[in-house]
Order: sequence, then structure tokens, then C-alpha cells
Amino acid sequence: MDWAIQKATELGVSEITPIFSERCEVRLKDERADKRLLHWRQVAISACEQCGRSQVPVIHPPVLLADWIKQARADLKLVLHPVAQPLESHAKPASLAFLIGPEGGLTDAEVELSHSAGFLPARLGPRVLRTETAPVVALAVAQQLWGDF
Repeated sequence: MDWAIQKATELGVSEITPIFSERCEVRLKDERADKRLLHWRQVAISACEQCGRSQVPVIHPPVLLADWIKQARADLKLVLHPVAQPLESHAKPASLAFLIGPEGGLTDAEVELSHSAGFLPARLGPRVLRTETAPVVALAVAQQLWGDF
């Protein structure tokens, strides 16, 4: 997660929300969760210093997938899925949210839940990427296609 936060910060995201899904293997609680959140925020600060970025992205505490899907706000909401239209098939949005699943992917029910909340499926290419690689590729492709938001 550290690497994904670091690279997402370098690529210009404004917010990151870790999610708990059915296949999520690690679920920290209480003090350990608070320490991890502070650590992630420090990772984002360090990434901003490294890349010359003046605005630190908001790192939200982890939430359940269903709760995040309900509150996600963006002109274009995308769920990465290996069987979907390529990312470049979408027009430039004013704002963008990506839903990226855990190792093993989202369950069919979670994908359906995202679709019912307005998320559109998108793929990044012919390969299934690791969870830590997918956000970096998705953000780099989006930035190449549409520039900064």
C-alpha cells in the first residue's frame, strides 16, 4: 500500500481511500489502524516533497467497500475489470474515481454493487495487474489521456 500511495501522490491524486472488500486479507483495528493511517499520510507527504508537489492528498481511513461506493463522488467512476472497454474509450471527465480491487480481485457481487452505484467497467490492457501496480498504471494512463484534474 505504501508504494501505491507514494506513486499515486506523485501522479497527482487528490484523495485516497483504502477499502475493505470480501477478499481483503489485512484488517487492522484501533491503535494499529491509526498508526498505519499516520504512516500512509507521512508517505504522501514524503512523496510530495520528492516530486515538488505543494498539495498533499487526503488519505482517508479505510472503509468498507459498500460504504465507499455509496459516497464516491466523481463525474466518471470506473471499476477496473479485465473484461471491459479500454480506459481510453471514455471521454475526459471533470473528476475521476477509480475502484481497484484487492489481490484476487473483487467478487462478482462487489462488481455488480459498483455498477449499480454508477461505476463503469474499464480495463488497462490485456494483462491482469497486481493490486499495487494497477493504481499506478490507471493514473498514468488517465494522466496521459486527459492531463491533470
